[in-house]
Amino acid sequence: MSSTPTREVARRVFAREFNDATYTFKESDDDRAPVYALLPTGQRANRVFVVGTLTETEDVGEDSEYWQGRVVDPNGDTFFTYAGQYQPDAASMLRELEPPEYVPVVGKPRTYETDDGDVNVSIRPESISTVDEATRDRWVAETAERTIERIRAFQDDSPDEYVQMAHEEYDLPVENYRRAAVSALENLQEAEASAD
Repeated sequence: MSSTPTREVARRVFAREFNDATYTFKESDDDRAPVYALLPTGQRANRVFVVGTLTETEDVGEDSEYWQGRVVDPNGDTFFTYAGQYQPDAASMLRELEPPEYVPVVGKPRTYETDDGDVNVSIRPESISTVDEATRDRWVAETAERTIERIRAFQDDSPDEYVQMAHEEYDLPVENYRRAAVSALENLQEAEASAD
């Protein structure tokens, strides 16, 4: 039987929770073992799928192009994404897109410790494209649903290993993420109501 590595499911997450996912780990000592970010609601994420409004792009590279994109979710929270020579397709999208634009981003969570000890979380994109508002709205609804499911599992009496790990690694109220999910849904409903 071949041991072809399968791609990890890309987790849907709002920026509020993603930016709090500062703990990363590997499940084996193999150099090529995937690196996971631990979401504070107790799910591991090797890849994420986010959709938001690309509000700004900037080439922050010194010697070669290295593009930063700011993608804002419906709550006004920001995902930072960085693409350079190793992500040529994503880098060229960030170079060519004219914000504001709805974009879906699939990529890997990356953490970076600053000089003062803070940990910043960003996405190293595998793909970036553009979508319409209806697609963004569907992502918001599905991401809210997944977030609520994770919170339920987090509060379960017999948590799995990742939930236990989240309890140990984070001292963050998961209620914050429930509020982010509810707020995102409310923003959608308000936008729909004002469009009618």
